[in-house]
Amino acid sequence: MIADLSRLVGPEWVLSGAAAERAYDSDAYTVDRSSPVAIALPKDTAEVAEIVRYCVAQKIPYTARGAGTGLSGGVLPALGGVVISTKRLTAILEIDTENRAMRAQSGVANKKLSDAVKHAGLHFAPDPSSQTVSTLGGNIGENAGGPHTLKYGVTAPHILGITMVNPEGEIVEFGGPTAGLPGSEFIGLIVGSEGTLGVVTEAWVQLTPIPRAIQTALIAFPSVRNATEAVAEIIRLGVIPAALEMMDHGILGALRAAFNLQYPEGTKALLLVECDGDDAAVVAEEMTRVRQVAERQSALSFTEATDERERQKLWTARKKGVGAMGRVAPTVVTHDGVIPRSKLPEMLETVYAVSAEYQIGVANIFHAGDGNLHPCFYFDDRDPDQVRRVVLAGEKVIARCLELGGSVSGEHGIGVEKLDLMAIMFTPDDLEYQAMAKSIFSDGQLCNPCKVLPNQKSCTEHRKRWRGIAW
Repeated sequence: MIADLSRLVGPEWVLSGAAAERAYDSDAYTVDRSSPVAIALPKDTAEVAEIVRYCVAQKIPYTARGAGTGLSGGVLPALGGVVISTKRLTAILEIDTENRAMRAQSGVANKKLSDAVKHAGLHFAPDPSSQTVSTLGGNIGENAGGPHTLKYGVTAPHILGITMVNPEGEIVEFGGPTAGLPGSEFIGLIVGSEGTLGVVTEAWVQLTPIPRAIQTALIAFPSVRNATEAVAEIIRLGVIPAALEMMDHGILGALRAAFNLQYPEGTKALLLVECDGDDAAVVAEEMTRVRQVAERQSALSFTEATDERERQKLWTARKKGVGAMGRVAPTVVTHDGVIPRSKLPEMLETVYAVSAEYQIGVANIFHAGDGNLHPCFYFDDRDPDQVRRVVLAGEKVIARCLELGGSVSGEHGIGVEKLDLMAIMFTPDDLEYQAMAKSIFSDGQLCNPCKVLPNQKSCTEHRKRWRGIAW
């Protein structure tokens, strides 16, 4: 296999051996691991197609992978085989500022898309917290969100066209540089399919004007309940911030340890609120209403940025929060569930109770404005019992999200992490319809197998071995 792949892409672009297997046996969800046989790094769509055709001919499973920052095991090479890395697909191919569109290869880092058009007053609005490294292809696969999802939406509405190698190795195109082109609407199906419908190699993305006025504030609260009540009240007043992010005392402790960030004494939660728009007066009025809500909820401080440097400093708490957890424990699993905003206080109480029940540490940092919860369980995954308790705690939290009228995932995807929960959220008919949609592209199970849909025949035994294994 390695010799064959080397002939397709060149021997220097095929990785194998113990070190390579270890580097590519999981994404950022490290509870589940499975080693590939080889990793191929093609340079363009044509080479991706050659690899896929080879794998199909030899009946070898293959899995596309970008930066590996996913949080649900979406790029886990579940049945071994070949990992197709998009790390060489890093070209921005066309920029059309007049029509606010850009064509780029799928391995381009999210932030680089915005950097390339910043001079024209444009940006790519989806902004996952890992945007400096997470790739366009990964964003498409997971339908990634980010702090500004509340106002600008997730990835799907910002994708105009896709070039993809389908599960049989054929190069296919959907959409194009403008919205509303004739033909079947497959883009909405491909975005969020977690790489199970093919390997995305290029995409046309919609660019969004950078707002002329931006106001950012960091608000300290004496309790988590005060902060969550403030979130509900802000939305109830009709204020829709560009971002409305929350961090609890667990995250604050990690930020102090990692970056020596200090907050008012007695702070138990932070809200980061950003209002933006083209009318400075309207933006200022929105921020005034946010301040009034904060005062009613006993805010300890209200710090507003006066320039871009200060704005970026205020964002440090949100952008660096999860990474700072590395100072607390060697392993972090960041979960992802959705609930109605009004249920935030109740849901967070559940999270803390589950943490205590399973004796696993937890910190919370999440998109409070759209009810997208991210409990960060921290532990040592070299201890199999801690791994077992983390898995059980996570499933209990997500099950409670469903009970409160929410969803198993807002932006991290299903991957292998949440396969067992799909049957709780969806009826057998729902799952059958999803399988039928997948079969439009392929009836086979070589393309990123064992993901999203439960009960895939070849995956059952492997999943039993994944669960609870520490490395």
